[in-house]
Amino acid sequence: MKSFNGKVAAITGAASGMGRTLALQLAKEGCHVSISDVDTKGLAETVKLVKATAPNVKVTSQQLDVSNREAMYAWADQTAKDHGKVNLIFNNAGVAYATPVEHIDYDKFEWIMGINFWGVVYGTKAFLPHLKASGEGHIINTSSLFGLCAQPTQSTYNATKFAVRGFTESLRQELDMMNCGVSATSVHPGGIKTAIARKSVASPEIEEFTGADSEQGKEFFEKFFITSAEKAADIILKAVKGNKRRVLVGPDAVAMDAMVRTLPETYQAIIVGQMKKMRDKQIARKKRKAAEKQTQSA
Repeated sequence: MKSFNGKVAAITGAASGMGRTLALQLAKEGCHVSISDVDTKGLAETVKLVKATAPNVKVTSQQLDVSNREAMYAWADQTAKDHGKVNLIFNNAGVAYATPVEHIDYDKFEWIMGINFWGVVYGTKAFLPHLKASGEGHIINTSSLFGLCAQPTQSTYNATKFAVRGFTESLRQELDMMNCGVSATSVHPGGIKTAIARKSVASPEIEEFTGADSEQGKEFFEKFFITSAEKAADIILKAVKGNKRRVLVGPDAVAMDAMVRTLPETYQAIIVGQMKKMRDKQIARKKRKAAEKQTQSA
């Protein structure tokens, strides 16, 4: 797919962040878009921005929980009906949940798996027949840097993103064998400047491992969000045009991928060492503040 002009793209998680930016950049290239999200207010804002950016592009929207299989299939069929065809599906919606393994809440584990993994599976299977019918299609599934390497307290997120990676790589090989005009790309973003950290869920026990409470943890992670959503979308769309099997988004993703492949065991010890140092600094800082407060009160 060398051009998006005249094509139709479906995008999940399009109320903000990378999903919204993908919709805007695709629209600028003459691509019609069908967007979805659970956030109706943000979704309406994206529709408004797309119309202002590309008045001649058709945009439709649907409130959607990607973990609902029936709703996903209904949206795929409606998109094909509204636009006459579908060429691309960006399975972009995602959430985060941080907790040590021994404190995992099974309901929250099922919640994150339903969105991050099953949402990708449902989106892929629901749209694949429409992509094949178009004669020129592409499936873009968002994994993560954490689909390449593991992190303490991120076991549930790692599980979903490693699963998306394996699912998409297998899918791509099958599509290559079928030669049906449809391809697939696994996307691995590093720290992208979106609201995913701010909207993430963390258990109270997170402080035991990081020395910081959930709010401090969110602020800490956001410091590593170094790539803009616009830059990320540009990298992803270029990868689709180049029919890449996978794409690393951001210098942090490139660096970590190289480290994991070079040091497949050692990288874990390196991460543990860094996490311990950060935890010790947090604990020392809290003790210092507590001592200062006690001195002031005295």
